[in-house]
Amino acid sequence: MCDYNSLTEEEKLHYHELLLEATEKFGGKNFFLHLLEAIRETKPHPIIAANRIFTMELGEIKWNKTIFKDKLQLLQKIRTGEGERQNLLPPESDKGYKKSLNLVRTLKPIVFHVKPADRESGPGFFFQPFEVVDEKTTRLNPLFDALFFCAIGTVKKLLNYKVR
Repeated sequence: MCDYNSLTEEEKLHYHELLLEATEKFGGKNFFLHLLEAIRETKPHPIIAANRIFTMELGEIKWNKTIFKDKLQLLQKIRTGEGERQNLLPPESDKGYKKSLNLVRTLKPIVFHVKPADRESGPGFFFQPFEVVDEKTTRLNPLFDALFFCAIGTVKKLLNYKVR
C-alpha cells in the first residue's frame, strides 16, 4: 500500500475509501494527518511502548499486547516485499518463513483502538494488524500500515485520490 505508483486504480479507490472512513471517525483529515505526524516524530517507535498506549493532544491509540523491538524490526523487514508477493509471508522455502509465521501468530490477536480526545469529533475506530486471506496468505491491514509505516505523503495522496 505504501508504494502509491504501483497501486492499481481499484486499489487506490479501495484505500481512499478505507482511509476516508477512518478519518471521519477520528475527526477529519487534518486531525488524522496530525496523528500520523505525531507517530512519525515519536522515537522510539510508539508501537513498542511498554504501556501499550500512544497519546497526543488530539487522541490516543491503545492496544492489548506489548510488541517488542525485535518483532517490530522483523515486521518492517518483511512488509517491504509484501506488494510484490501479494503476501506478507515469504515463500515457505525462505529461510525466514518460520520467524515470519510466528510473528503473524503473535501479533494477529492484537486490537488497536484509535479514539479522538473529543468525543464529538467522532467515535474512533479499531482494527487488527493483519488481514488473513487464507491459510497461506496474510496481508497487512491498510489502516495499520498507514498509521505506523507509510510515508505521510502517500497517505495524503490516497486521501485526496479522485477517480479518473
